[in-house]
Amino acid sequence: MKVKLLSRTLDPEHLIGIAARSCWTQEGASKLNPNPKKLEKLAKREVERGHESILEHAKFTFSIEGISRACSHQLVRHRIASYSQQSQRAVKIEEPDYVTPPQIQANSKLEEKYEQIMNQAWKNYRELLDSKIPREDARFVLPNAAKTNIVMTMNARSLLHFLELRCCLHAQWEIRELAWKILSQTRKVAPTIFENAGPPCITRGECPEQDSECKLYGAYVG
Repeated sequence: MKVKLLSRTLDPEHLIGIAARSCWTQEGASKLNPNPKKLEKLAKREVERGHESILEHAKFTFSIEGISRACSHQLVRHRIASYSQQSQRAVKIEEPDYVTPPQIQANSKLEEKYEQIMNQAWKNYRELLDSKIPREDARFVLPNAAKTNIVMTMNARSLLHFLELRCCLHAQWEIRELAWKILSQTRKVAPTIFENAGPPCITRGECPEQDSECKLYGAYVG
């Protein structure tokens, strides 16, 4: 999987600081230009207080490449976002291109069987195409493992919610890997916003799953 931050709100922490300041002054935001360090401090304080609406002004756009359709189906359930996904109606992918789960990779016999299943799926797909079946119908035989690319734009508030759910060890392995890659990149460009982002055991010291067997439980919960 490849994740790249394509675009973002310029100086997002300055912007949310301005938004927060505008709530507490008679002047409009266009007239505000406080000291950048004061703005950063204000933004940090308001985020810690749970004043999350100001975070919606900051947006981040990612190119997410080589994830499975199983992963993208989970991703688009996060509805406060914008998505542009590679179309299986428009793109003909004649050669097998798929994701193999790590637990299958760890078993050579199962991996071989899995590869055979994938190859057969693509063989069926090509046969349908050769029979003049349109791509939008031929794609029905392709598996959830098929790779896809997607562009995603989320505001900072939605991203924090996404990261809280998907960085958790209870999240499915592929979308969890995606979430940690996104967190790594957003922390670099907006450290004040994403400094304490991650699963709820880390962010709030709570485990919604109440899973005392989780390796993070003892370290962060209690």
